[in-house]
Amino acid sequence: MKRTILIYGLIAGAIVAGLMFATMPFWESGVITFDNGEFVGYTTMVISLSMVFFGIKTCRDNHFNGSISFWKAFKVGILISLIAAVMYALAWEISYHTININFLEKMSAHYLENMKTEGKTEAEIEAFVQQMEMYKEWYKNPFIRFGMTLAEILPVGIVITIISSLLLRNREVLPVN
Repeated sequence: MKRTILIYGLIAGAIVAGLMFATMPFWESGVITFDNGEFVGYTTMVISLSMVFFGIKTCRDNHFNGSISFWKAFKVGILISLIAAVMYALAWEISYHTININFLEKMSAHYLENMKTEGKTEAEIEAFVQQMEMYKEWYKNPFIRFGMTLAEILPVGIVITIISSLLLRNREVLPVN
């Protein structure tokens, strides 16, 4: 079972990290922007974390004779998600220090420009600037940055784990042949 979890976790992590790096050129070309980047990012997470479903199914079929409880399935799914999340955070660290060196400055400038375009008050803009300065200070700490990156993907992994665990506890869902 450990081997299955490791394999599916590494596959999910490789997919999410690979998709992160594969989409980087689209940021540079302007196809992906701060306005649609969140959608693209979370879509890649869902695609990669689909391995949770297949990992749970493989464990159910090969290690539990075609039957798995919700909690055993949840444990398998969470462990796969954790492996993928750590790989995602490591990939972001590499990206942040090589490709996205000025990421926070670009993001701040984009949202600041949006606020001005939307006609936000000086007080709202100043509050945003202060918040971004605090955020930039936090982001300098690699442990906080790593934790924040984990916090992006782990909720997606938890949701997919719960859905997969609920589905696959039923023997009738994709039964063993």
